[in-house]
Amino acid sequence: MAQYLTVHPQNPQPRLIRRAADVVHSGGVIVYPTDSCYALGCRIGDKEAAQRLRAIRALPEGHHLTFVCASLAQVAQYARLDDFRFRTAKRITPGSYVFILPATKEVPRRLQHPRRKTIGVRVPDHAVVMALLSELREPLLSSTLLLEGDAHPLNDVEAIREQLDRRVDLVLDAGPCGLEPSTVVDLTGDVPVVVRKGKGPTAGYGWVGGD
Repeated sequence: MAQYLTVHPQNPQPRLIRRAADVVHSGGVIVYPTDSCYALGCRIGDKEAAQRLRAIRALPEGHHLTFVCASLAQVAQYARLDDFRFRTAKRITPGSYVFILPATKEVPRRLQHPRRKTIGVRVPDHAVVMALLSELREPLLSSTLLLEGDAHPLNDVEAIREQLDRRVDLVLDAGPCGLEPSTVVDLTGDVPVVVRKGKGPTAGYGWVGGD
């Protein structure tokens, strides 16, 4: 059965954040809040945990999982950021956006898109996940908590308990945090392309598909 920790959404208790980080470091899969909705997370380097995460979401191997990072400086360890891409991301970071970017050699091949050699990266704007990333000192490998067949991500701890109690190791409960996933922007070309419109605004930036 999963552990359930009730954390303050703006001022998360350090001892609870440390416990969550210990679970991640030990190979666990967790549920945690973001600035868009709840998400699943695990260590980047843990192949078994990543497979569990994919199984919970029923995701194919080619589907991007997201590197949730503490800053754009950390993003740059895993994704190639030239001046144009950096300026584009910096303008709206932190926030409810996932950027598709070319992967660096730091990224295991199994976590890259099999054909495009890209990854998804994100710098969220939520106190709980930022505290967790600070404690971990590394990114989280992550995916929206949207189960197969559902129209919206799970947003209530009782629903999470009912469906995932024996499939995840820990839940950080910060109360409802939203039903709209992050906006996905492809930054691999010369012009940003909106792949999925979500919580992050897209109008007015000159992106393809953004208005």
